[in-house]
Amino acid sequence: MNSSKLLDWGLWACVAYFCCMAAAHFFGIKVPVLFVYYDTPFFAYQDKIISFAVVAYIALFYSAARVREVVPAALFTLWITAAGLAHVNLSDALGGLEGEKSMTAYWAQTALIGGIAMCLTALYLKAHRGTSDVPKP
Repeated sequence: MNSSKLLDWGLWACVAYFCCMAAAHFFGIKVPVLFVYYDTPFFAYQDKIISFAVVAYIALFYSAARVREVVPAALFTLWITAAGLAHVNLSDALGGLEGEKSMTAYWAQTALIGGIAMCLTALYLKAHRGTSDVPKP
């Protein structure tokens, strides 16, 4: 399978992932991978707001899967998300949590999102190597 086809699959997989994440937040299903900080105190209204915000990711990745010029914006959001999660993980914001287990899970999920960003970026660059349709920054 060529890089362009793998990129398509990856973008559509992100659409599905973010749909599941939005549903998990909306219904309060605190499951690791769909809920990065799954074992932290929360208010139900916060998760509803997050579920609505995740719809922007769904729309962005849906658009990126259909229109290649949108892919850089989708990749940028993943990289910023991974960096933002890493910042939270390193901050004092989680200082009151007990145990190393939680932090390990948070870092694993942050790495997962960073890994997805890395794979999709590599596929995008490989699929567009030598072509002139890579948008200029």
